[in-house]
Amino acid sequence: MALDEESPLVDHQIQAENQTVNHGRDIHILSWAFLLIFLAYGAAQNLQSTLNTDGDLGTISLGILYTSFTVSSLFASSVVRKLGSKNALLLGTTGYWLYIAANLKPSWYTMVPASLYLGFAAAILWVGEGTYLTATARSQANDHKLHEGTVIGHFNGEFWGIFASHQLVGNLLTLALLKDGAEGSTSGTTLLFTVFLGSMTLGTVLMSFLKKRDGEETEGDRDSSPGLYTLLASLWNQIITPLCDVRMLLIVPLIAFSGLQQAFVWAEFTKYYVQPSLGESGVGGAMAVYGVFDAICSLAAGRFTSGLTSITLIVSGGAFLQGGILIWLLNYSEPTDGVLRVVYPLLIAAVWGIGDGVLMTQLNALLAMLFKHNMEGTFAQLKLWQSASIAVVFFLSPYISLQTMLFLMLAALVLSLVGFLFLVLKVEKVFSNHVS
Repeated sequence: MALDEESPLVDHQIQAENQTVNHGRDIHILSWAFLLIFLAYGAAQNLQSTLNTDGDLGTISLGILYTSFTVSSLFASSVVRKLGSKNALLLGTTGYWLYIAANLKPSWYTMVPASLYLGFAAAILWVGEGTYLTATARSQANDHKLHEGTVIGHFNGEFWGIFASHQLVGNLLTLALLKDGAEGSTSGTTLLFTVFLGSMTLGTVLMSFLKKRDGEETEGDRDSSPGLYTLLASLWNQIITPLCDVRMLLIVPLIAFSGLQQAFVWAEFTKYYVQPSLGESGVGGAMAVYGVFDAICSLAAGRFTSGLTSITLIVSGGAFLQGGILIWLLNYSEPTDGVLRVVYPLLIAAVWGIGDGVLMTQLNALLAMLFKHNMEGTFAQLKLWQSASIAVVFFLSPYISLQTMLFLMLAALVLSLVGFLFLVLKVEKVFSNHVS
């Protein structure tokens, strides 16, 4: 009898504890784990065109990687649903670890298979990240009676702010361990990639401390051994069905541009604007500046994100800033003044960092707000179009001129901004009709 009387009290205590859980702990863990993993991968990616030059191995392997990423994004949402977002995150880290290990003995026989597998793993990782972060934000909002859009904005701001600092940390490590432009030094590169492997291992261990998200993990357990029909139906629902939504079609150009501008910075900006003015050693410094402003802007943009109106203002401001830089680059001539030769490339890097911070925080927040009932499929769309546009830049850059690339970027920016603003008007009209 006493036990029966205590049970409601125990249940009430457990319920009260669950309601006061601060889910922000998991965002802290997720953010720092990604920093440890991507400070290694980001720096390694920046070095591919200068380290693995035999037959353009480095550049071609990146093209293969992002092509694999694009294809894998078609079914990544099904894998995440099956595994659950936490397990998908842990599986995804294995591809990055293998890629860094392949750079210790770079050859066509190590880099190509590692790039193919990383493309698959990256798709799983990033769909898992978007799903996990959004589920965590919703839990925080529900448990603490907070505005969902504000929590999603804050959590995205923290994640992308800490994540973006990987460019700073990774490039500073590269500068410290590859001194005096000694990219070709075997001992230097071996030490660098060994340190990178250690950082990735720490990131994976940290990620294992994430809590599983209730609800979104269990859905995949219902079909423990899906047949071909179930698999194809899931693929259709996660990839094709979202594209039947006009809102998603209007966001796709902006998603694609976010990938284009990232690849432009990695492949074209460092090659044509930074290296001629600052030399090989200056590439790491410019990318560090890019990372600093990316991180600061991500944190700030996340704090100011509360709903569709704030997203519209932030995205529009970032788009006009990037448009101004693209027009400047179309008419850019290398300054003769010694100070300006240093200042201009770093200034442009800072603006690109701000643009990336705006797009990554706001795109993730926007998708999380508009597509609540299909998180895996939504974030698969994000990575599908981003990785496809990145692959296009890597494969096209050897065959088209810099001027042509800049015009394509400017046209893509205008198209994406028009589509985004039309989406905003459409959503606000629907909301107004619903309220009235």
